[in-house]
Amino acid sequence: QVQLMESGGGSVQAGGSLRLSCTVSGYPYSSYCMGWFRQAPGKEREGMAVIEGEGMTSYADSVKGRFAISKESGNSVLYLQMNSLKPDDSAMYYCAAELWSSGPDLCLSWVRGFNWKGQGTQVTVFS
Repeated sequence: QVQLMESGGGSVQAGGSLRLSCTVSGYPYSSYCMGWFRQAPGKEREGMAVIEGEGMTSYADSVKGRFAISKESGNSVLYLQMNSLKPDDSAMYYCAAELWSSGPDLCLSWVRGFNWKGQGTQVTVFS
């Protein structure tokens, strides 16, 4: 059974940084896409960043240059380094994974609907 668990959320002042972690277990596939999406109250889910295979990545325009996705070898831990945070980044952040071989850009569009996802970790950015 695939399980994902996020950690690392919290409250931070605008301009600050946070690193989210996602522990992944039971992932059976060699062809996959893993990533992060977020959801703020009253807003739709938004794909943030994904990583496919050995390291192909894709980012939402709103976070390019500020967020960086990475993973440990063996796919056991997924990270999201978030820098220059803004109040608009405040949301519940989820990690998700899926069998995938269609490229990172398309994965970014679909990550918010992946079946395998964690419970989320809250990020609050105050000005």
